[in-house]
Amino acid sequence: MPDEPAEPEQPAADPAAIMAAVDFDAFYQGKPPVKGLEMDLGAPPWVIGEPQPALVGLESTGAFRGEVLDAGCGTGDNALFLAARGHRVTGVDASPTALKQARISARDRKADVAFVESDATRLDELASGRFGSVLDMGLYHGLTDEQRDAYARALHRVTRPGAGLHLFATAAVPGPGIPVPPPLRRESFRERLGAHWQIRLIRLTRCTTAMTRESMLGARDLIAALGGPDPDDMEYDGRGRATAPFWYVHAARL
Repeated sequence: MPDEPAEPEQPAADPAAIMAAVDFDAFYQGKPPVKGLEMDLGAPPWVIGEPQPALVGLESTGAFRGEVLDAGCGTGDNALFLAARGHRVTGVDASPTALKQARISARDRKADVAFVESDATRLDELASGRFGSVLDMGLYHGLTDEQRDAYARALHRVTRPGAGLHLFATAAVPGPGIPVPPPLRRESFRERLGAHWQIRLIRLTRCTTAMTRESMLGARDLIAALGGPDPDDMEYDGRGRATAPFWYVHAARL
């Protein structure tokens, strides 16, 4: 009797295709973010319930000047931190659910922060030449190249000459990191931002996720299918949260 044919290997998941299919509003609602793909990650991994430690350190250097735009503000933790530090802040996001949570937090803290629903590649709701600083804590790396070009133009329109862009994005470097969104090469920022922004600094840092070793073990098969690291190889902060390599990019508006 002939041998039964072997089961075909399941193709590895494509991080870029997954990013294109993510329903971020569903993610903020606690629903599966990608139809047809089993992902039990709970809340979005970037929602840590407090400002990113990397941002806290950056703000202490006096990096933010003028009115601040938080592009891709999500649930507002970073925007509310900046407001508490005395900055005038507007946060924009495309997710109504995230913005609702942000507005509730602002009300509870009596914080004067405007949260605006907007497509970051257009920013049609915002006036030209308004902002002196931009924070992007993890929006840019979720865009396609075409969207990054449009985003760079939109940010240029709503900022003042010389405004500072402070951008954090997943870094393509040796060692364990986050497979989704696909990590970026250092050179890619000049390729996509250079027409509107003068890159002044690109350096490695680390950003914190809400994922612990235990939660990563629960998603181990998916992480492996994406080409991600073994949970035991990741770095964790003092509270047991996984951290990952990110680029910090500082650019000035041309």
